[in-house]
Amino acid sequence: MNIKPLADRVVVKMLEAEETTKSGIVLPGSAKEKPQVAEIMAVGPGGIVDGKDVIMEVEVGDHVLISKYAGTEVKIDNVEYTILRQSDILAIVE
Repeated sequence: MNIKPLADRVVVKMLEAEETTKSGIVLPGSAKEKPQVAEIMAVGPGGIVDGKDVIMEVEVGDHVLISKYAGTEVKIDNVEYTILRQSDILAIVE
């Protein structure tokens, strides 16, 4: 199933990285805070949103830093995605 976001929305998949403490203990994903780095999976067309012209500045494949509690989480084909507005993206990670 493909997801095609509308207007200024993007679909992201959160990137989970294991974290190692200073003493060398590896923390699994469930033992730490929700990650804020995600990969863009789909991008909406932009256009006029709330009376303003929105130009999409992200592309599929970009890694981005998102607001902590942004978006709506959905599960499709046993994969979790988050759908959020472009304005909830804080930065592109290079």
